Parts: sequence; C-alpha cells; structure tokens
Amino acid sequence: MRMKRKKNLDERINASGDYLTIMKNDSLDFNDAVNENHVIDFKKLFGNDNMVYLEIGSGKGQFGCTFAKQNPDKNILCVEKNRNVMILAIDMARAMGLKNIRFMCGAAEYLPSYVEKESIEEIYLNFSCPFPKHKHIAHRLTNPRFLNIYKQILKPYGVICQKTDNMHFFEYSIEQFSQCGFKLSNISLDLHNSDFEGNIVTEYEYKFSSQGLPIYRLEARLN
Repeated sequence: MRMKRKKNLDERINASGDYLTIMKNDSLDFNDAVNENHVIDFKKLFGNDNMVYLEIGSGKGQFGCTFAKQNPDKNILCVEKNRNVMILAIDMARAMGLKNIRFMCGAAEYLPSYVEKESIEEIYLNFSCPFPKHKHIAHRLTNPRFLNIYKQILKPYGVICQKTDNMHFFEYSIEQFSQCGFKLSNISLDLHNSDFEGNIVTEYEYKFSSQGLPIYRLEARLN
C-alpha cells in the first residue's frame, strides 16, 4: 500500500537544506549522468574529517539515525529516492539533534557523480527491494551494474553489509558478489538466532522478524 503524500511535502523538503542534498541529474540516463561532476566535499558537508559510511535505501531513517547516535565519531550519508519517506527520516534526525548524518534524495545509479572515488568506509543495503521478476533484475541493488559503482566509491578493502528477508534475493546477491570479486564473510541465514553483535534493527527487520521470518545477512569485502 502506497504511503499517503505528506502534508506540505514540497515546503518541508525545501526547508531541509541543513540535512538534505537533492540529486540534480535524475532526469538523465545514468550512463550520461555519471559524467557530470557534483562531487560532495564531505568535510564541508559534515563539518569534520571523520570517516563516511553510506546507506542506500534509507527508508524512514531508523538505521541511519541509530547508527549516527551510536557512532558520534563517524558520519553517515543516507540515500533515498522517495521524498515522501525521506522527510520522515530527516524529521527524526532533527528531533534527535544529530549532527553526523546527512541525506541525499535520488537514485543509486547517480552516486558516481556525487561521491568521490574511494571515499566510503562501508555501504549498508538494508532490506532493498528484491525485484523478484526477472525482467526487473537490473534494478536489484546487488546487480553487477550497482556493484561496479560500489567498487568505485568504496575505500580499498571497503565492506558492503547486506540484510534481507528474501532468501532468493540473498542467494542471487551471494552469486553476484562472488562473481564480481568480493570476498564474503559473516554470512548468516538466521541473524536473530546467531551470535552476531551490534545489529541495528530496521523498520522492515522488526516487521519480518516479528512474523518469525529469518533475516539473512552478509558482508562483502573488496579483495
């Protein structure tokens, strides 16, 4: 069910410049858009030299805001293309008084024109849409076209952390990570019944685990 459009959404988005960057090339084919230079100065954006972490598909902001609160010495950039959802995340960050989180509105295809090469410590893919139909396979965030983008912006030996409730998507992701030269570790087929520590539960994760569904998790590291 689609979320009802938030009241005064445009005005609220326009008033969120302290937290929000809006991608300017969503109307372009991403192959052309990546040639545009809108690279963000992270030191200027966050006001410090701390390491930068990236969440793609940040939803209502539960993960990003919790990460920022738990790690005041780290910065996190949260990417979400749904403005109606993103405004809730921004409201949460502002209510919590967080200084080390920023949001970017746009699609992951355009990240290379905004994020400097080898500048990201870790990437988080939390409950990305699995796009189960084969004709939509290129939209999966672990499709090789996205993995090649992550390779560009991750620091050497950078890590991608993926969580999902979808077994078939998880199996697909394992195959793609392996074929694209990532080394897999900390693979869990039932995260909440494992000995993994430090997990931040997202909105979807709480929903799915409450239904008794297993949560799948992996880490993919650049060799």
